[in-house]
Amino acid sequence: MDMNHLDRVRAAAYRAAIFIGTGGQGRERRRERGDVPGWVLITLMTAALALLIWGLASERLQALFNETFDGFGFGN
Repeated sequence: MDMNHLDRVRAAAYRAAIFIGTGGQGRERRRERGDVPGWVLITLMTAALALLIWGLASERLQALFNETFDGFGFGN
């Protein structure tokens, strides 16, 4: 086997791996799709965490907010 033949075999194997890895939709489709499920999960988890923290500590957070702005002299 010469080097040119090995390069062709290697390129064909790479194309086959891309085809199989993307469910037969090709490399362009894979790049276009991105990682949407991961970002959706992160967004939902962040919103849930914010709601949980607000639910557990809302009174203290409001008191802290009021104390902070009372120190600036707003509302007096």
